[in-house]
Amino acid sequence: MPSKKALVRRPGPRLAEGLVTHVERAAVDVELAVRQWEAYGEALRAHGWETVEVDPADDCPDAVFVEDTVVMYRNVALIARPGAESRRDETAGVEEVVAGLGCSVNWIWEPGTLDGGDVLKIGDTVYVGRGGRTNAAGVQQLRAAFEPLGARVVSVPVTKVLHLKSAVTALPDGTVVGHIPLMDMPSLFGRFLPVPEESGAHVVLLGGAKLLMAASAPKTAELFTDLGYEPVVVDIGEFEKLEGCVTCLSVRLRELYA
Repeated sequence: MPSKKALVRRPGPRLAEGLVTHVERAAVDVELAVRQWEAYGEALRAHGWETVEVDPADDCPDAVFVEDTVVMYRNVALIARPGAESRRDETAGVEEVVAGLGCSVNWIWEPGTLDGGDVLKIGDTVYVGRGGRTNAAGVQQLRAAFEPLGARVVSVPVTKVLHLKSAVTALPDGTVVGHIPLMDMPSLFGRFLPVPEESGAHVVLLGGAKLLMAASAPKTAELFTDLGYEPVVVDIGEFEKLEGCVTCLSVRLRELYA
């Protein structure tokens, strides 16, 4: 049986210095953020996920957003090369963990840049946001790594948000959900459901009908409930001040075998 593991990384003392690109900087309460991060991990564990902590990277303010450091496809871990130079030291600890879990490891090389938050997988289709943090060379290298494994890679323009998954994620049936004002080309996605709130565009598939999502999107939670899903709500308000969302606080590994 495949085991469900989620990589997480504890917020560091410099969290409040994290990068902001598309939002106004707001004061971050680091102690509250740590409590929110702990509750996020508890929600994952309560729904059958084993959390695996990557060693802290206290000199890297954004290191808690661990999703940006690696992209998983089948059993292959593609180590990212973040578009923001200040984030590049975040990848070493993640590489060590995924290698230790038995993943085959590949890398994005200069001049490529790729943030994991720009990658949305729906079955064997891999959407890659090309924009501020991920460049054409990064998309090309991801294509070279994953297409031989059976992936279909689709490049998506991203100009209005930090990452592709800041604008869209997907429901268990493959329907893409997004907040239209944040999207460049909604028409690229076959089945698409608009959601009323910005943070409603972000869901983590916990298994079955359960969706992990932010407390800041109550109208979207109602919409998903009406569609037969079960929202599992967490407050990640301190991370939202840094353009974070529920997806970027973990890397979900679904296809590893225990």
